[in-house]
Amino acid sequence: MSSTPNNPGTPATPNNDQTDEALVHRYQSGDVHAFETLVARYQVELFHFLARFTGNRTTADDLFQETFLQVHISAENFDTERRFRPWLFTIAANKARDHLRRNHRRQTSSLSAPVNGYGDEGGEFVDLMQADLEQPPEEVERREVQEMVRETVRLMPEHLREILLLAYFHQFAYKEVADMLQIPLGTVKSRLHAAVAAFAELWKQRTKDAPPPIG
Repeated sequence: MSSTPNNPGTPATPNNDQTDEALVHRYQSGDVHAFETLVARYQVELFHFLARFTGNRTTADDLFQETFLQVHISAENFDTERRFRPWLFTIAANKARDHLRRNHRRQTSSLSAPVNGYGDEGGEFVDLMQADLEQPPEEVERREVQEMVRETVRLMPEHLREILLLAYFHQFAYKEVADMLQIPLGTVKSRLHAAVAAFAELWKQRTKDAPPPIG
C-alpha cells in the first residue's frame, strides 16, 4: 500500500506479541511496521471471509486491499478501547456488500482456487498460489469438501451468507454481529438459525447422502 505516515517510527517491542488494538495505537503514532503486522495477521482469515462472501478470489484480493486502505485512512479516528477485529470485518463486509450490489452477476470461476494452506510471504497482502503437486487421496477428499462448502455458501442469499460467515465460520459473538450489521440481537439469532437451515438444505440437494458439515 503506497499511502503510509511520513514518520515510520521504530517498534520498541516485537509487534507479533502485541494485541491488535496496541498495534493500531502504534500505527496512530506513526509506526508502519505495526500496520504491516496487522495486514499479515489477517491476510488468511479476512481473505477467506471475502472469498466466501463474494464467490470470487480476484474480487476478494481487491476488497482485501480496499479494506486495509480504509483502515489506513480511518485509523487516526479508531478508539483503541474498542476491539479491532469486529471493526475490520465490518469494513470488509460493507465493501463486499457494495461490490455485490454494483455487480449483480456473481462470478464463480475463482472458487476452484483453494484459500487455505498458504504461508506468510512477508510484505505481500496475499499470496495464494500453490504448487501443482500430486496430493494424497485424503488431502484431495478434504479439498473437495472445502470446495463444496464454498460453493454451497455462495448459493445462499446474501443476508444469510453474511451472518453464517460472521457468526459460524469466524465465530463472532452474537452481540458483535448485531453491532456489525446494525440489527437486533434477536434478529441475529433467528437469521443464523435460518442460515444454518438454508445451508443444510442446499448441502442436501448437492450431496444427497453426505451429512452437512455444520449443524
